[in-house]
Parts: sequence; structure tokens; C-alpha cells
Amino acid sequence: MSTDMKKLPAGFGRLWTAQTVSSLGDGVTHAALPLLALTLTRDPMALAVVTAAGTLPWVLFGVLGGALVDRWDRRSTMWIADALRAVLLAIPAVASVLDLLSVPLLAAVTFLLGLGGLLFDTAATAYLPDLLGRDPALLERANSRLRGAQTAASGFVGPPAGSALLALGRAVPLVADAVSFALSALLVRSLPAVPRSVPEARESLLRQARSGAAYVFRDRLLLGLALRPAVGNIAFLAVETVLALFAHDRLAVDDVGYGLLLTAEATGGLLGAGIATFLGRRLGTGTALTCTAAVEGLAILGLASAGNAYVAGLALAVCGAGMGATMVLGPSLRQAIVPAHLMGRVASTSRMLAMCAAPFGAFLGGWLATAYDLRTPLYVAAGLLLTMTAVTATMTSNRRVEAALKAAAPADDPGPAESAEPVRQGASD
Repeated sequence: MSTDMKKLPAGFGRLWTAQTVSSLGDGVTHAALPLLALTLTRDPMALAVVTAAGTLPWVLFGVLGGALVDRWDRRSTMWIADALRAVLLAIPAVASVLDLLSVPLLAAVTFLLGLGGLLFDTAATAYLPDLLGRDPALLERANSRLRGAQTAASGFVGPPAGSALLALGRAVPLVADAVSFALSALLVRSLPAVPRSVPEARESLLRQARSGAAYVFRDRLLLGLALRPAVGNIAFLAVETVLALFAHDRLAVDDVGYGLLLTAEATGGLLGAGIATFLGRRLGTGTALTCTAAVEGLAILGLASAGNAYVAGLALAVCGAGMGATMVLGPSLRQAIVPAHLMGRVASTSRMLAMCAAPFGAFLGGWLATAYDLRTPLYVAAGLLLTMTAVTATMTSNRRVEAALKAAAPADDPGPAESAEPVRQGASD
């Protein structure tokens, strides 16, 4: 049976629904938390602490979290992490009702939510290839649907819902997100069991974490896949830091217009996620990744040169499309070629590199805008993206991708759970 005709297993539908519901709750909280913090303080540094607290777990515990996920049952890790996050959100909700909410409490809750997100996201990334039998084409289709639903829920529906719910009371958006985590936990708990990876010889957690990180840095293909989001985050955060000011001062748009610019980018992201599989099939995954990276760089260059909001919106939509396709193709390839017992550590190492790069990008954007002008961070970001494209092109070439898929083909993993159809291991596009 053709790989393209194979059906995704029933278990994927539950995972998809769980992550969509959770993403909707995340979108609600993403919009509501900064507004909630504003009711407590107007100090920019205090607000920055609340925002940064959510990324700190990836910086501090990214690789260790991946090592834990590789030791634990992945389905159990996911539903327990979401159940604990649901309970955790009850704390600031009750505190707000009792008028005991504070910035330190918000920062602590945000940090713990980020820690739960680290474990859930890493476990979900590692669980998906087990569920789908490590079939590359099925992984691309699955990640395309997951990415599209996540963008729609957290980018389009969640933020306006969060703002509206906050108007009903400070505790309301927190309760809504808690409910989303509880529903996600129940759905994940019902997912099919998948075979556990063969355990390694008993090593210390730190040694296992180091071996997972070393696996990424020794493999040129995996390193190329990790460098793209890391360098990309430097570039995109440099842009994001000054985008609102650039839109107001250089493009003469109001707050509503700025929101529309972000909507254009999210719309492009949905389109990119939708066509990722087609691009991978027509161009080969390696060439498609190089093309989407180049598109991102050229789009930011167009944004830097934009003289009006319409051109800027088009540039952001094109950039979003490149990002959306990249975020489907890259993780799908990684899931298809990394051994099951290393998947958590490899995924968390790649994510940690990207998260660590983000603060540097934000600082770079602010410094360039202060030292030069508002367009300079955009031009520098475009240069970084295009340079990264050239550097990683050979690292993620079609030849390397095909060789890696061929090497991964004899894996011991069974076909997709709950699937009536046998799956060819490592089938290529």
C-alpha cells in the first residue's frame, strides 16, 4: 500500500485533540498572564521576570528533562505533566480570588508550568514516532496536522479568548487553562500503549544527558537540524523585539493594524504547515528545508525594506509559511532517524539550543535598534538567516537525509499502534 494512502492510527486522533485543547488553553494564558501581571505592577523588569520564567526550565533542565523522558513511560509522563499543570493553575486562581496574587507567585507558577511543558513536549515528541512506527511520511502528515492545529488554537483563538475571559475576572482565564490541561490529561491517559525502548545499561542521569547531547553534536544531519531553530530564534527574536515599534513608527499602523500583521504571519504559518509534506515529496526533505530557510531570510529582508503595512504583512505571511513548513519537516525527519531510546534527549537538546538562543536575539535586536535604527535588526536578522541557510545546506542535503533514513530502516519498532495496515520501516517520500 502506498505510504501516502496509509491512515493515521486512531490513537493519533486522541493525541491531536489533546494537544489542540492544551494549545487553546496555552493561547488563553499567553494573552492573559501579561495582562494579569499588569494589574499587579508597572515595573518593566518585574514583567520581564514573569515572561522569562517560562523559558528558564528549558535553559536549566532541557537535556536532563530529555534524559528523564527516556527513562520514564512517555504516555504516563504526558498525562501526569498535564494533570499537575491543571492543579498548579488552581493556585494563582484561588490567590486572585482571595486578593493574594503577587508577581513572585506568578513567576513561580510560570516557571513550573514551563517545567511541565518541557516534560510534556519532550515526551510527546518521543511518543509520536513510536505510535506511527517511525514512518517518515506518516510523521510529516501527523506533524503537519499537529502544527496547524497548534497555530490555530494558540495563535488565532486563544489570545482573544484570554483577553475576553480576563474581563470576566482575574481567575477566569486561569481556570479555563486548567480545564484544558485536565481534558488533555484524560485524553492522553486513553492513548494506546506502545512498546518501551530497550533500556540502556544503568548510568547516572547526568551521564545519560551528556550522551544524548553528544549524539546531536556528532551527527552532522542532526546538528544541522538543531542549528536552524537556534540561529532562527536569534533572528526572529531580534525582529520580534522591535516589530511593534517598527510597525508604529515606520509603517504608521495602530494597535489593530499591528494585530493584523501578526495574524498575517500566523496565516502563513498555517499554509506552510499544510504544504510541508508536498514540498518534502517534490523537492526531497533536505532541499525543502534549505528552500524554506532561504524563504524565511528573504521574507525578513522584504520586511526590512517594506514601506507600507501591506508589503510588511505579505512579508510576514511568507516568513510564517517558511517557518510553518520548517517546523513540520525538521521534527518529522528527526523523529524518523533517531533511535527510540535517545529520542527524548535528542529532542530536548535541540529545543534547549533554540530556547537559549532566544534571549540573545532579543538583546541583539534591542541593541541594534538603539545603536542604529529600527530597520537594522531586520537586516541583520535576514543576514543571519541567509548565512545559516548556506552553512547548513550541505549538512541537511537530500543525500544525507536519504542515507539517514536508510540506516534507520531496520529499526525494531513495530508499526503504528492500533493500525490494521503493516507499515514499511523508514519508507521515504
